[in-house]
Amino acid sequence: MTVEFWGQEFKVNIIIGCIGAFILAILASMFGFGGGPFMVPLMTVVLGLPMYLVVGSSLLAILFNTLMSSMRHYQFGNFDPTFFLIMFPAAILGGFIAPQIAKRVSPLVVKRVAVVGLVLLGLSLLGVF
Repeated sequence: MTVEFWGQEFKVNIIIGCIGAFILAILASMFGFGGGPFMVPLMTVVLGLPMYLVVGSSLLAILFNTLMSSMRHYQFGNFDPTFFLIMFPAAILGGFIAPQIAKRVSPLVVKRVAVVGLVLLGLSLLGVF
């Protein structure tokens, strides 16, 4: 399948993308993580999409999972509406702004920033800091 994004076309195997996203969504729901750190490698390495497209797309891809998780946390009384009202618009805005910035920067720089972010996230999850 060919995907067009701001005048550029990319060839994507939609079946592999859907299967990978489905598996990641199940794992994210089971283990309680957002899925974004795994969606980025799926879309860049497996589907071959450029980083400037993947940054915003990964936010959109995890939107529904995050909304469902937020609803469940709300039902359990484990939800901070103020935090949600701040972070939700920020994530949407970031999804529009980040591809614009990433498109103007070298793809190597974008990948390095993503790797640093993922390493920091991994270290945080391991309790290093």
